[in-house]
Amino acid sequence: MSREPWYDLTVLLGSALFRAIDLRLDVEGVEHVPTAGPAVIAANHVGFLDFMTIAAAGRERGRNVRFLCRHDVWTSRVARRAMTGMRHVPVDRAAPAAAYLAARRLLREGEVVAVFPEAGISHSFTIRSLMVGAAALARETGAPLVPAVQWGTQLVASPGRRPSAHRGRPVDLRFSPPVDVPAGADLRAVTDTLGHALTRDLEDLQRRQHHVPARGSDAWWYPAHLGGAAPDRVASAPKDVVPRSAVTPTWGPGV
Repeated sequence: MSREPWYDLTVLLGSALFRAIDLRLDVEGVEHVPTAGPAVIAANHVGFLDFMTIAAAGRERGRNVRFLCRHDVWTSRVARRAMTGMRHVPVDRAAPAAAYLAARRLLREGEVVAVFPEAGISHSFTIRSLMVGAAALARETGAPLVPAVQWGTQLVASPGRRPSAHRGRPVDLRFSPPVDVPAGADLRAVTDTLGHALTRDLEDLQRRQHHVPARGSDAWWYPAHLGGAAPDRVASAPKDVVPRSAVTPTWGPGV
């Protein structure tokens, strides 16, 4: 792994933050991220630290993961220099083709590219509708499509909530074996398979005892179908705005 000043600095700052709040990050299945050659990581999205945890896991494999991120992150001069220096890719939802081409170029250079196919944070904390871009990149480049789920970062920093410096929070991150994407594969079918894989792994993490909320607590951060106080899919639909081209869930609760 070559030295990249912006990436090295960001990982250093992220590590300092994790130590400051004593974040208990447990990573499993990282062996599914290849140490060389391209890969597409398709991850769920529950909190603002999701980038940092996946980047930290990538470094364990000697890889600097390149993320597809909302283009407005590039607004300030410093952020623009940092994001460009780390070779992340801005995504404009109104014109996503440029992001796809940039990600494809990175994969053809042998990079690891991470995509959040939900196109935002799920307010129900279930896997919502998925975009087909991750499957398309894997099909066109031959890169393995690696599902990744994490749980716990929403308690540190999540939309509409004040960041929490509570110490010792557990965060679990799991990478699973690649989803098969043969040449000529139907992208919506592959994305449907991905949705089921992400749901299976996410619910497994959510059910772990150290994540189950105390009885009677205001568990806004825990899914309704598992006994939490988060809005269910129907109630969260107005906030979970996704493009019409996204694949509608056949996975998770209520289907």
